[in-house]
Amino acid sequence: MLTCDGDPEQVRTDDARHTRAVRPVSILAIDIGGTKVALRREGAGTPPHETVVRWSEGASRSDDLALLRAAVATMGSGSRAVGVSLPATVAVSGTVTSWPNRPSWVGLDWAGFVADLFPATPTATADDGDLAALAEAEHAGRSDVVYLGVGTGVGGGIVSDGRLLPRSGRGSCEVGHMIVALDGPRCDCGRRGCLQGIASGPAVLRAAGAAFGQETGPEQLLDGWRAGAPWADGAVRAAGRALAAAVIGVGELLRVDLAVIGGGFAAGVTDLAAVVADEVAGHARVGHPVPEVRAAALGGTSSLHGALSLARSLRAEAVP
Repeated sequence: MLTCDGDPEQVRTDDARHTRAVRPVSILAIDIGGTKVALRREGAGTPPHETVVRWSEGASRSDDLALLRAAVATMGSGSRAVGVSLPATVAVSGTVTSWPNRPSWVGLDWAGFVADLFPATPTATADDGDLAALAEAEHAGRSDVVYLGVGTGVGGGIVSDGRLLPRSGRGSCEVGHMIVALDGPRCDCGRRGCLQGIASGPAVLRAAGAAFGQETGPEQLLDGWRAGAPWADGAVRAAGRALAAAVIGVGELLRVDLAVIGGGFAAGVTDLAAVVADEVAGHARVGHPVPEVRAAALGGTSSLHGALSLARSLRAEAVP
């Protein structure tokens, strides 16, 4: 997590799980994704306000930041804490070092931008997969969970004994870059065989289009999947097998007992979690139960809910 109430520092968001009982104050959550930004403001005694804006195709970094500023302005002023979910890799210095889905952001002084956007307001940024994992684990009441968020990329997080892995100061789990097929297609990161290169929304659309013989859009894919068209069925099931390989691998290493499949693309492709569950169940071995697989209870908003929890942990008033 990157805090911007003072100097940037590397902190973990799982500390929020161990705060005292609190009552809500006015807070703002921002979930930044590869194609869109979701914002939600909550406050004591006022109805929640939520909005979504989409990045413009081919936009520059400055265009993106201007759009983000404008979106924040529509949420009104007076938030006492801000939690931000971000899929980019951010160094301890506060600089973006990697984001394949928006490469123009590399080199951005994110800490400085956030401090300027929310002056004198406690603000923190954390990995989107970590925040989604915490939100889903808390919602399920489980302590050992792997979360896989399937959208423009594949993000995720791991909760073990109620705390995020890896430990503080060690970054975030890059589950989307687990190698699940050594001879697989090339990922946006440049390597072959990454989970993201097979199971992300764009990867599934590419595979479906190649099988269909022409470029395929999301709606066409969903129609084909519902109709059982071989070109769509094959692409979705290949993604399901890749996701299952990741679930099984994490399960063997860390003994998580629940795998949650979330993200915007997964929410749109009906039964993707069921496909993963079937694949995982088919690879159980005697005496070693595989993780249970569920669709995200919070749908495509897991990271946004995690950002809300992060904001609450920053500026909450203890109940007397």
